[in-house]
Amino acid sequence: MAGGVVLKDVVKAFGDVTVIPELSLEVAEGEFVVLVGPSGCGKSTTLRMIAGLEKVTEGSISIAGRDVTWERPKQRDIAMVFQSYALYPHMNVGENMSFALRLARVPKAEVAERVQRAAEMLELTPYLNRKPKDLSGGQRQRVAMGRAVVRDAYCFLFDEPLSNLDAKLRASMRTELALLHKRLGRTMIYVTHDQIEAMTMADRIVIMKDGLIQQVGTPKEVYNDPVNTFVATFIGSPSMTLLDGEFVEEAGRLSVKGAGYTLPLTERLAERAKTANGRAISVGLRPEHFAGSALDDGFAPLDLKVKVSEYIGSSQFLAAEIGGADITAAVDVGPEADLLSDGTYYFDTRRIYLFDRETGRAI
Repeated sequence: MAGGVVLKDVVKAFGDVTVIPELSLEVAEGEFVVLVGPSGCGKSTTLRMIAGLEKVTEGSISIAGRDVTWERPKQRDIAMVFQSYALYPHMNVGENMSFALRLARVPKAEVAERVQRAAEMLELTPYLNRKPKDLSGGQRQRVAMGRAVVRDAYCFLFDEPLSNLDAKLRASMRTELALLHKRLGRTMIYVTHDQIEAMTMADRIVIMKDGLIQQVGTPKEVYNDPVNTFVATFIGSPSMTLLDGEFVEEAGRLSVKGAGYTLPLTERLAERAKTANGRAISVGLRPEHFAGSALDDGFAPLDLKVKVSEYIGSSQFLAAEIGGADITAAVDVGPEADLLSDGTYYFDTRRIYLFDRETGRAI
């Protein structure tokens, strides 16, 4: 890869503790890649190594085709936005955005032009003379992004920049970040523990666990074809339910069977199942693939014991049991429906996932 950001066999250890055993990743020039995973998975450490804020123990990092493994952050042509806004309280918005340029002795006319362009892009023009204390949380985060934008860097790095915002602001800022990427066309690497942020913004998602990359793919790829149970249960909200099961053949058709359920497999899944003959399996069911009635021949009945029904408008989330195991269902029943209770519900058998129970790998 001529441009972009490339990590090759990168290892990071703190003393005797290795937090990144070995990581290789290629981010194409102009791509928006999101590193996602639970707390402690190594995503922020990876970002900090790209930025030069953490030294690598082994391996190499290149940016725009240039080896930057041992270069200082200011030599890497990157701009970084942190979870904390880190704005100077005594400076107004324009001064905060232009601070790095003024330190670098960029000509005043160019500084003014860059700040004005970034302010227009981020809808901050009316606030250029305000102090940070006079801004909302979303506006402060936009100022932090504006400070990065004016630097006109090759690569933008974001370390959980929206985690301090409320739900409504996070949703609007996700849109603004996606639009910013389209306008700038620059390489962006974004760290979050929120899989909704990852799914809605990324060109590709890098899912991490214990310092290791579990899967890299587009949002559709990681949602529709998770490589293991960790990815399957991490991506999707509410998360996928995993049930113990086994393969059984009835009337010449292969099914999966477990405590309280039997679900027939489609021809595609039955073909895959041949590779796992005799192995213990986990059956993955996503909540959103349930329905209150059989919409077509692909739906099979499941008797659920409903413990809690959560009304969210047109749908209801059900915390239920089947054969003594917990299961979650999201059933679209319309806004006027009463709270759902025990009964027969239907699952789209074309959306069953199969995993090797011992290894967790997808079948």
